[in-house]
This record gives sequence, structure tokens and C-alpha cells, in this order.
Amino acid sequence: MIINHNVTALNTHNKLSAASAAQSKSMEKLASGLRINKAGDDAAGLAISEKMRAQVRGLDQASRNAQDGISLTQTAEGALNETHDILQRMRELSVQASNDTNTGDDRNEIQKEINQLNSEVDRISNTTEFNTQSLLNGSLGAKGTSNNTANVDVISTSGLAKGTYDVKVTTEATKATKEATTNADNAEVAKATGKDFIINGVKIDTNGINTIEGLKVAVNAVKDKTGVEMTVGAEGSKSKFESTSFGSTGKIDFAGTDALWLKDKVLGTDANIEPTSTAGVDAKAEVKDNATSVTSAITGVGQKIVYGNAEFSAKGAASSTATITVNSTGASIHIGANKDQNMLIDINEMSTKTLGNTSDKIKDVNVTTTSGAEKAIKTVDDAIKQVSAERSKMGSVQNRLEHTINNLKTSSENLTAAESRVRDVDMAKEMMNQTKNSILAQAAQAMLAQSNQTPQGVLQLLR
Repeated sequence: MIINHNVTALNTHNKLSAASAAQSKSMEKLASGLRINKAGDDAAGLAISEKMRAQVRGLDQASRNAQDGISLTQTAEGALNETHDILQRMRELSVQASNDTNTGDDRNEIQKEINQLNSEVDRISNTTEFNTQSLLNGSLGAKGTSNNTANVDVISTSGLAKGTYDVKVTTEATKATKEATTNADNAEVAKATGKDFIINGVKIDTNGINTIEGLKVAVNAVKDKTGVEMTVGAEGSKSKFESTSFGSTGKIDFAGTDALWLKDKVLGTDANIEPTSTAGVDAKAEVKDNATSVTSAITGVGQKIVYGNAEFSAKGAASSTATITVNSTGASIHIGANKDQNMLIDINEMSTKTLGNTSDKIKDVNVTTTSGAEKAIKTVDDAIKQVSAERSKMGSVQNRLEHTINNLKTSSENLTAAESRVRDVDMAKEMMNQTKNSILAQAAQAMLAQSNQTPQGVLQLLR
């Protein structure tokens, strides 16, 4: 028997310490609900779960960002709703002023209202704000320039990041054309007067026409309906027809119950009308993003080349080039958890100096004369189309952001579930471990008490 070293007590103490430590860990996990409370619990699991937490919080914030983006576009679109109403009133006034039942004084009064409406359009453009940021004054517009507008012109740089883009026209856009192989003769034209002549399904009024020049006037009077104009129409020349639009949508089809108009020396017989292009050719181009060195091949519609959300007009011949420089991109909405996961929202200036067409803006509308009022109708019509296009763009952005929010929420939910599987504790299993360790600790305490009694047997030898 020995008393200096109670090995049994030492062994029992070690077991008690281990059971107590395990019980303490189990109680910590049960109290927090987490399997990983410190790095020592699972070093790799902690690193993985922290990355997942960063992603989840980033996705949740991105969802709020997208909602703010919707609010911004809704604010701008709501303001343009009023601009639309103003333009509709201006058009109504222009139609009224076009009627000669109005005197000069009447038109002056109409002009006064138009002037006030123009002032309100400008006020809306200058004062519409979201979070103190102006929305409709052009400060959020995407802006870009071409170094060779004769080859490639900029329509819109919407959605493009700042930088330069090289554009190479690979196929030139053309119009549909038909040309006779023989010269027209007025005597032959006179024989066909009053007979059916149909272009693209539209009947041309040929009554009383007895010269090729007269036919040209009649054809071009309805070119907006037919999409075809007569570009050469003179006796002794070859009649030539051309579609008014570029590309495959511009077609030329002649028909008629009487073939006199297709006769040799008038338009040339069907066989003699050059079928070089009964439909136009759409432009094709290659666009290179110099920031990424990625080149995209694009087939256009007529001369229009759509690159992402941006639009260019490819007017040059094949192999012609231009460089587009994007200086301003509009507002950037961060819609992802990570760097550079953005989308761009651009809103053009919606003021009286930008609404209208290339030659006339609504700020210049003047209905004090009949001709001015007639001209104003077209100008306001073009302005209405511009506002409609801008509102449509904002609506598409809103719809996209709504889908973005749904996707972000789904991703956040799935990542949260994954992070839970890594970090959260299984309460039932851990309760089982805690119960086991509690019983072991109590048993070890009892055995330690027994072990401490063993050396006392030596005292019996001293009696």
C-alpha cells in the first residue's frame, strides 16, 4: 500500500476534468444555439461560415439597393406622367390653332397657354428629385460621342460603362431598289393613266397622270404609306424606286390588275426592272469593348446596331470604323453582394430644349399662324414619342429590378440555410451529449470520493 501517489484518484480526477470540460462545451452550445462559438470549435467551419455571412448580408443590402432603384425610377416616371399630360394638351391646342376659324387674336391666346405649358415642362425637368438628386435635367443621362459620325453615329450609350468602344461596319445597310433598264416615255405613261398601280399593297391614284414627272409626284405623295419613293422620274431617264427605310424591312412590291404601268418605256416590264434588291440589307458590325478586349458581332435592323442596351447608327460602308467614347453612364445601382455587380440607370433630359425632333423642339412651338400650328402637331407628336420611350425604359428597369430582388432573396435564403448547416448546433444531439457528460461528471465525482478513502486503510496498520 502506498500513500504518496493516489493513482486511482489521479485517474478519476482526469476523467472528471474531461467530463466537466465536455459538459461546459455542450452547455455553451445549447445556450447559444451555435455549434461554432469560437475558432477552436471548428477553424475551417468558422472561416466558411463567416464568408457566407458576408454574402448573406451583402445580398440583403443589395436587395434594399434594388428597391431604392425602383423608387428612383418610379419618381422619375411619375413626373413624366405629368409631362405626357402637358404634351397631350399642347397637341390639342396645336390642332385647335390649325383651324382657320380662329383669328390671329385667338391664336395668340392659344400661344399664351402653350408658353405656360412649356414653362411647366421645364420646371418638372429641373426640379424632379430623389434624395436631393435631380432626375430629369440630364445629370443622370448616359453620354457618348463618336469620332466619325459619318460612319457610326451615337443614338444612345445606355448601359455602357465608361471607356471606349471600337465599331467596325462589316456589312453596309442598303435600301431596297428597283430600276428600269429602259428610259421612260411620256407617251407611254399617258396610255396607262387611270389604270391600277399598286405599291406594297397601296393603290396609287393615277387618274389624269400623263407624264413620268406626274407619276413621281403621285408616288411620293403616299410614300409614308407605301414606304417607297420614286427617286428618278423624268422622260428619257430610267425610272428608279427606293424604299424609304434601310434594311430588310424596306421592300418594294409592284402589283396591279392591269400591267400597263409595268410596260417597257414606263417602268420597264417585270423582267426589265432590275431585281438588284427587292428588300434592303441590314447593317452588320463588330463592336470591341477596349476595357475587356471582347469583340461582339452584331446584326442590326436597318442601320441601327443594338449593343446591349446601347444603340448606334451604322451609316458607313463595309470596313469603315469609328470609336465611341462613353463619358457618362448615369446612376449605378449595386445589385449584388460583390464588387462590380452593378446595373446602370440612365435618364435623359426631358426639357423643352430636348423634346421634339432633330430640327424642331417644343420650346420653339409657335401656333400664331396656320403653318406654324401644323408644324407644331408633328413636333409635339415627336416629343410624346420621346417621353413614351423614356417611360417605357424606366418601366423595363423597374421590372428588371423586381426580378433582381426576387433572385437576391432566394440566394440569401439558400445561403442562410447553408450557413446554418455549418454553424448552428443540432439541439437534440447536443442535449444527448450534455446529458451523457453530466452523468459521467457525477459518476467521476463519486469515484473520486471513493478513491480518496483508499489511503485511509493504512491507518488500520498503525493500531
